[in-house]
Amino acid sequence: MVAPAPERPPLLVFDGDCAFCTSCATWIARRWPEGEGAARAVTAQGLGAAGLAGLGLTPAQAAAAAWWIDPDGRCWRGHMALARSLEAAGGMWGILGRLLHFVPARWVGAGVYRLVARTRHRLPGGTPACRRPPAPAERPGGRV
Repeated sequence: MVAPAPERPPLLVFDGDCAFCTSCATWIARRWPEGEGAARAVTAQGLGAAGLAGLGLTPAQAAAAAWWIDPDGRCWRGHMALARSLEAAGGMWGILGRLLHFVPARWVGAGVYRLVARTRHRLPGGTPACRRPPAPAERPGGRV
């Protein structure tokens, strides 16, 4: 009998060169439940190009936005990655994350995410390394 393949935990992939992104990822990761299969926050730089490719991402895509990768490999970008991260925390944060799936909260979340991504180098903890590169023209596998 063959043992089932271990399920990959959900991942939040973020720009580890950006102090603001690192602070945000650390904040939400502290709210996730612990244990086997629990969500993990990982830096794009720590994964490297090969690790990113294994998730269906390019280094340019990982530099342009945060990504949430579900255990089944489904990718969520930007504000929807943050929505999924909040959902994984449960409680009131989970409710807020679920609300971000619906209009008009989804539109507001998208606008706020774009504004923060463009100006993150000016936010507390931001550095010149936080400047966002131009968004890639294509998303992995055409997924959200």
